Amino acid sequence: MSFSGEVKEELVKLENDARHCQIAELAVILVYAGAIRIDPSGAACIELQSDAPYVASRCRMLFARVFRAALPAMPNGSSLSLSKNDSSVIQRTLEAIKYKEGDKLVHPLVIKSLCCKRAFLRGAFLSIGSISNPEKGYHLEFVCGDARQAEQLVETLMFYEIRAKIVVRKKYHVVYIKESEEIVELLNVIGAHISLMNLENLRILKDMRNAVNRRVNCETANITKTVNAASKQIDDIQYIRTHYGFDNLADNLREIAELRLEYPDASLKELGGYVTPAVGKSGVNHRLRKLSELAEKLRGKIV
Repeated sequence: MSFSGEVKEELVKLENDARHCQIAELAVILVYAGAIRIDPSGAACIELQSDAPYVASRCRMLFARVFRAALPAMPNGSSLSLSKNDSSVIQRTLEAIKYKEGDKLVHPLVIKSLCCKRAFLRGAFLSIGSISNPEKGYHLEFVCGDARQAEQLVETLMFYEIRAKIVVRKKYHVVYIKESEEIVELLNVIGAHISLMNLENLRILKDMRNAVNRRVNCETANITKTVNAASKQIDDIQYIRTHYGFDNLADNLREIAELRLEYPDASLKELGGYVTPAVGKSGVNHRLRKLSELAEKLRGKIV
């Protein structure tokens, strides 16, 4: 099962809050992902088609708790349909969610309180939300069929200081979040605490892995830099010995040149310890730089 599926499976099993929160969750599922139609005679029907059976299952649970209505499961398990035979339930539902014909938004009074906003976001994620595999990247989104729905979602998320953006993708308006901290906060808000902990564990592992990789890369780069520098120093010293001679060097330069040839892999600090008397890294570096400058002058003269 995908990580997104795991989050939704956890949410479906949640024991919902107070009745008004149950109504808020049901409202967003029906308005955002379902179809509410009213014919010329005034008769209404409610339909919900979903690729995920647990969305319809969640709706049946909410209908049972809010309206004491036992709705039968459809043959494919992933749809919900209420028509003339369920007119009483439909009427009570439309009244509870304060629905008016043609509404694309959940009525503001239904999600007036913070707890109902949580339920609203939970229902939105269940019905039109998804989250990518956190091992590959951080991306959570809601695919809305209407621009106003996307704006309502963004505004509701801001109540919890979760910043989301909107992008148009074909005929849909997609609300998305890419910051891992804000995705974690949203999972906390909607009550997916087990998934939140799993995500946090993955974040820690990724951060540790990235930190180790950065350190290894840094150390590798430093080693490469040191090896290249030592190789250049040895080339310069050998060139000086061949075209100038060590006897013409000052004592301190001749000493460090001989030590570098004797200890080609030694660090500057180690070379300084072999000098008599010992000198620091800066002193060794100064002498090697003098040798390098001399080698460049000799090359220029010979060329």
